[in-house]
Amino acid sequence: MKFSKTVLSTLSAAALAILALGLVSAPVQAATATTTFGVSATVQATCSVTATALGFGTYIPTAASTSTSTVSVTCTNGTPATFLLSAGLATGATVTNRSMTASGVLLNYGLFSDAAHTANFGATPTTANGTGSAVVTTVYGQVPAGQYVAPGTYNDTITATVTY
Repeated sequence: MKFSKTVLSTLSAAALAILALGLVSAPVQAATATTTFGVSATVQATCSVTATALGFGTYIPTAASTSTSTVSVTCTNGTPATFLLSAGLATGATVTNRSMTASGVLLNYGLFSDAAHTANFGATPTTANGTGSAVVTTVYGQVPAGQYVAPGTYNDTITATVTY
């Protein structure tokens, strides 16, 4: 089979184009696309409260017995809070007249916000503004002298409540 110069020339040009496409590639341009997305969180106001036990040890009626406890309140930063101490479990107890009991017998005691035992703890709420760190408050307890009650182990339970 014999081809004309025009056909050969067209075939040669086509072959060269095919070879050029396969051997020499044009630079590929990199493309990018971007987007944004929001990130959010809601911080809930929260507080926690812990307390240490207050043990008076052995009470001798001729002298007052004293002891301390600490109440720690931790709230999220900027959260205003107040905390109160309950009156305890004894029937008729109030925050200004607390009693421990043993077999129905009462042993009176007080909780105070000062070491001199003059400011009753519970008459007014204690306030704290949350910092994210514990706000520690000392509770001063005292069993007054002169209570000649039956020997035994006297107990009470105080509840520390935080309102925020």
